[in-house]
Amino acid sequence: MALLIILITCFMIILATSQPCQTPDDFVAATSPGHIIIGGLFAIHEKMLSSEDYPRRPQIQKCVGFEISVFLQTLAMIHSIEMINNSTLLSGVKLGYEIYDTCTEVTVAMAATLRFLSKFNCSKETVEFKCDYSSYMPRVKAVIGSGYSEITMAVSRMLNLQLMPQVGFLLGVLKNVTFTDGGNSFHFDAHGDLNTGYDVVLWKEINGHMTVTKMAEYDLQNDVFIIPDQETKNEFRNLKQIQSKCSKECSPGQMKKTTRSQHICCYECENCPENYYSNQTDMPHCLLCNNETHWAPVRSTVCFEKEVEYLNWNDSLAILLLILSLLGIIFVLVVGIIFTRNLNTPVVKSSGGLRICYVILLCHFLNFASTSFFIGEPQDFTCKTRQTLFGVSFTLCISCILTKSLKILLAFSFDPKLQKFLKCLYKPILIIFTCTSIQVVICTLWLIFAAPTVEVNVSLPRVIILECEEGSILAFGTMLGYIAILAFICFIFAFKGRKLPENYNEAKFITFGMLIYFIAWITFIPIYATTFGKYVPAVEIIVILISNYGILCCTFFPKCYVIICKQDINTKSAFLKMIYSYSSHSVSSIAMSHASLDSMNGNVTMTNLSSSGKSATWQKSKDLQAQAFAHTCRENATSVSKTLPRKRISSI
Repeated sequence: MALLIILITCFMIILATSQPCQTPDDFVAATSPGHIIIGGLFAIHEKMLSSEDYPRRPQIQKCVGFEISVFLQTLAMIHSIEMINNSTLLSGVKLGYEIYDTCTEVTVAMAATLRFLSKFNCSKETVEFKCDYSSYMPRVKAVIGSGYSEITMAVSRMLNLQLMPQVGFLLGVLKNVTFTDGGNSFHFDAHGDLNTGYDVVLWKEINGHMTVTKMAEYDLQNDVFIIPDQETKNEFRNLKQIQSKCSKECSPGQMKKTTRSQHICCYECENCPENYYSNQTDMPHCLLCNNETHWAPVRSTVCFEKEVEYLNWNDSLAILLLILSLLGIIFVLVVGIIFTRNLNTPVVKSSGGLRICYVILLCHFLNFASTSFFIGEPQDFTCKTRQTLFGVSFTLCISCILTKSLKILLAFSFDPKLQKFLKCLYKPILIIFTCTSIQVVICTLWLIFAAPTVEVNVSLPRVIILECEEGSILAFGTMLGYIAILAFICFIFAFKGRKLPENYNEAKFITFGMLIYFIAWITFIPIYATTFGKYVPAVEIIVILISNYGILCCTFFPKCYVIICKQDINTKSAFLKMIYSYSSHSVSSIAMSHASLDSMNGNVTMTNLSSSGKSATWQKSKDLQAQAFAHTCRENATSVSKTLPRKRISSI
C-alpha cells in the first residue's frame, strides 16, 4: 500500500512539472515534451457519469470508478519512455508523450484522437482534412491503446486516415487465454475467434407474442449440429426446407431488379429486353448483344446471328416481277416480227421506218433486261450496271420517240414559219446522238467519282440487309431528271400533233405514254424515300416496268392493231386519200378564217378593196394548200414507190 501511495505521488509530481495541458479542465491528460510524441489511451476510470436530461451545451462528463491496474499500465508507459530518454538508444532524440483517460467511453477516446491528429508545430490545435495524408505531419507519431475492442476499432479507423500506427497490449495475450464455464472449455483461435460455435433458435409468433426456442447447437470443431431429442430433430429437418429468402431466384433470360423495401436483399425478376440476354441465374443485369451481327428476343438466354436478306431470286415478288419482265421481252420480239413482215406498209413507214423502230424496240428490250440486275445478292458489278444500263437505254428510247414526234409535227404542219423552223431542227441522227451522249457523260462521271457500291445495312433489329448504295443521290437524281426533261419535250411536241390524222398519227399515243411515265416516276419518289429493307429494289423495278410497258403499248400496239385487224386502211390509196382529205379540210379552214376576218374589218365604202383582198387571201390559201399537198404526196409517194411494185402504183 505504501508503494502505491508513492507511485501516485510521483504521478502527480509529473503532471505538475510537465508541460501545462491545453485541454479543458475536465479532460484528464499527462504530457511531456519531446522531439517525437507518443500518444496513449488508457481506461483509467471505469465509466462516465450520465449527463442531464436536457444538457445546455456539449461537454465531457466526470469520470468515476478508478481502475488501479490500468493506472499502473499508464505509469509503465511513462517509465519506459523515461528509461529510453536516459539511455543511449536514441542519442540526441527525446521521446515525449500525451496520455489520455478514455473513461471506457468511445466519445472521450475520439476526442483524444482528434488531438493526436492535430498538425505538428501549429499554434492552434487544428486537424487539416486532405485527400492525401502522405506528407501530413501530425503532432503524435504513434498511439498505444486503448483497452477495449470497441474503443480500439473506433480509434483505429480515424488513425488509418493518416496512416498512424496503433499498438495494443489486450491481442497476443488474448490468443493464449483459456477459460471454463459450466464445464465447457473456451479458447481463441489464431484469428481471435472464440470456439463456442452457435445456437440454432426458432422464432415463432404465437397470439401476437414472439417466442424463441432453442433447436440445436452447432459444434464448430466437429462441424455437426447437436439436437437434444427426436421431435426437435424432425422439426429441424423441416426448417431446412424453408428458404430464408424474400425473393425467388431469377432464371436465365431475366435480371434482378431491387425493390423499394426496407430489405436490400429483396428483388424482383425482370425479363431481359430485346437485344439483351442473360445466361445464368440471379444475374444483376442483362448482357448486350452485338447489334451489328446478332440479336435477341425478349427474355433470351443467348444471342442469335442476324439473317442476311436481299431481294432473292426465290422471293415470290421477285418471281412475279421477272415474269412481267420476260413477258415484256416477248412483246418486244413479237412487235419486231410484225413490223419486219410489214416493212413496206404506210403504218410502218409513218412510224419512222424500220431502223428507228428497231432501235426503240432494242431500248425496250434492254430496259426489261435491266430489271434482272436489281434481283439477287448485290455485287459491285450489278450495282454499277443496273442504273447505268437503264439510264442510257431509256434515254435512247425517249430520244428516238422525240424525233418521231418532231417528224409528225413537221409533216402535218401548214404554217410556213413553223415548217422552216422544224426543218432546221429536224436532224434525227444528231438529236439522238446528242441526247444520248449527254446521259452517257452523266453516268460516266457518276461511275468515276461516286460509283454505287454494296452496303451492309445493320440498322434493322433482326436482319442484315445487303443493298446497293447509290453512291451519290445528286448523280442519281440528275440521271432521272435528265430523262424527265427529254420526256417533257417529247410530250410537248406530241401534244401539239395530237389532232393530226389518227390512223397514221401516233402523237396522241405518245402523249399518253409520256403521261404514264410521269405518273409512274412522280409516284416513285415518295415511295422510294419511305421504303426500307430488301424490297427497295422491287419499288424501282415496278416503276421501270410501268413506264416501259406504258411507252411500249402506246407506241407500238395501236399500229400492230391496224396492221393485223385493219389491213384495208394500211394501203397507199387509203393513205393518200386521208392526206388529201385532211389537207383540204385544213386549207379550207384557213381560208374561211381569213374571209371572216376581212368581212369584220371591211366597210361599205371599201367594198372593192375588200373584194380584192378576199380574192388575194383565197388565192394565197389555195397556193398554200397545193404546195402542202404536193409536198406531202411527194414525200409519201416517193417512199412508197421505192418498195411497192410498179403495177400497184399505176393502179393507185
